[in-house]
Amino acid sequence: METLIIQPKTKEQLTALKAFIKAMKIDFRSEKSPYDPEFVEKILQGREDIKNGKGVRIATEDLWK
Repeated sequence: METLIIQPKTKEQLTALKAFIKAMKIDFRSEKSPYDPEFVEKILQGREDIKNGKGVRIATEDLWK
């Protein structure tokens, strides 16, 4: 069989998906992210800033100068 990874965006979606899966008598398990949501948001914001030209880029060869 296959394993599906479903990523609901809201608590309502999560609740609806769990109810549907239970109604279909499908086994499932739930795992919470080991990462702090605030930390994840900072990382995502940093990536977005880099895409938008914000931030400082340092060449790898200049790291140890």
